[in-house]
Amino acid sequence: MIKVNVINDYSNWKKIIKQPNNYLNKKLKILSNTPSFKKKNHEFSLLLTNDKQMKYLNLKFRKKNKTTDVLSFPIKIQQKNRFYVGDVAISYEIIKERSKKTNFFLEFDKMWIHGYLHLIGYDHKKLNDFKKMVKKEKLILKYFHKII
Repeated sequence: MIKVNVINDYSNWKKIIKQPNNYLNKKLKILSNTPSFKKKNHEFSLLLTNDKQMKYLNLKFRKKNKTTDVLSFPIKIQQKNRFYVGDVAISYEIIKERSKKTNFFLEFDKMWIHGYLHLIGYDHKKLNDFKKMVKKEKLILKYFHKII
């Protein structure tokens, strides 16, 4: 089963997602029952933050002095029968802005899924890798949202 540790350091998240741990655990339970993820024993942390913190993290770790939607920090640590695969950070303001055209939960799910896929080895530096990652993201989103 896939497990997430949610850290919320920006209060506006709670205005929309009252209990982010519960929300994500429901999604991860669904994901853990899909063929591609059935045997995954992953754990990761998810930081729900704002543009200011994302800009700081982006500068510190990627040397880019601008905000971004999602950052992933892969690491592989064996913990008994579970692998800690890393950390993901997501910006509230960017998701909120994008959700004006769609829906907040859909945009949020897109971002944490994107970040999680980076943690488990997906990348999009090459066009072929990009296509594989987008295909996997869309497949996962279909399990959560019937509109995709």
